[in-house]
Amino acid sequence: MSLTFYWYPNCGTCKKAKKWMDENKIDYNAVHIVEEPPSKEEFLDFIERSGLPAKKFFNTSGKKYRELNIKEKIKDASVEEMAEILASDGMLIKRPIVTDGEKVTVGFKEETFAEVWL
Repeated sequence: MSLTFYWYPNCGTCKKAKKWMDENKIDYNAVHIVEEPPSKEEFLDFIERSGLPAKKFFNTSGKKYRELNIKEKIKDASVEEMAEILASDGMLIKRPIVTDGEKVTVGFKEETFAEVWL
């Protein structure tokens, strides 16, 4: 099973996730999340499959998130609108996002990765 690993190479959390996957010999296709952000449709699919609220896909500690005042923009936004905002800029996305087409994880917690991807 090959996973799609959306990451940002300069991101410390992404590096930890990549190292964990390499150590556990997990096959994945790495996609640069800023150069090739997932589409609105892909985000709608990720949100549905992850079972997480759409707001969990935002990089709330990111500079761009604060600069663009995304917190206010998404307060009353629909899931569709949030997916559109996420697809518009890879720097707004919480990373890494990992999927096998069925399951989706957002961010990196070793316990979660072990539970979902091993």
